[in-house]
Amino acid sequence: MNGFFWIKKAVAHPVLGLLLRIYIGAIFVAASMYKINYPGEFAETIASYQIVPFWGVHLMALILPWTELICGLMLVLGLRTRAAAVLAGSMLVVFCVAIVATLARGIPIGCGCFTSVEDPLSWKTLLRDLLWLVMTVQMVWFPSALQLEDLLLLSLKEVDG
Repeated sequence: MNGFFWIKKAVAHPVLGLLLRIYIGAIFVAASMYKINYPGEFAETIASYQIVPFWGVHLMALILPWTELICGLMLVLGLRTRAAAVLAGSMLVVFCVAIVATLARGIPIGCGCFTSVEDPLSWKTLLRDLLWLVMTVQMVWFPSALQLEDLLLLSLKEVDG
């Protein structure tokens, strides 16, 4: 019983939330950079998964990287953290479904997560994304330390007060 309490306290600690928030945010920012700079190559990667219809490939290649960038920056800065964590988690769920569908069909492709030249998609990629998904769940359930949003709201209260 006492060990469980310690684990729960550690998982809910605001500093852990801060570290996870910065880590996941940085991953999403890093993942967006290549995709924003090379949308054509990213569109080819999306098409190679053979999931998105042809008409949606380029649209997804343009929208997804900017969504990743904005979401990642919101997490790093601590702006609307829970909403950003829900968005990041939702993207990770979609990525996991795409990975499983692609691996189940035996399509040999790279992940396309950070560059066009990556290790082939594997179950290890899925486990990594699932671990990141668990981290986003922690961010949704528990508060995080040092959120810019909290500092801005505190400043506004002082002005109003």
